[in-house]
Amino acid sequence: MNATTPHLVYMANQIATAFRTREPEAAVRATFDHIWQFWDPRMRTLIVEHLAAGGDGLGDVAKGAVQLLADRLQGAA
Repeated sequence: MNATTPHLVYMANQIATAFRTREPEAAVRATFDHIWQFWDPRMRTLIVEHLAAGGDGLGDVAKGAVQLLADRLQGAA
């Protein structure tokens, strides 16, 4: 785990919390959209790697958003 990873997990969960009033699927999509638009590519890579290693600490919405991110990045490869 990179030293930055706990902070990224915290940030992803905070973003997900901001969308908690939406339906779960919409909250996942909104969290993904925010991460995609505003996070540096290195940050995205680190959080996807964290998910691949089990995603410890990620809430359900954040985990779903990071999975969408992983799918998007894999499609771009």
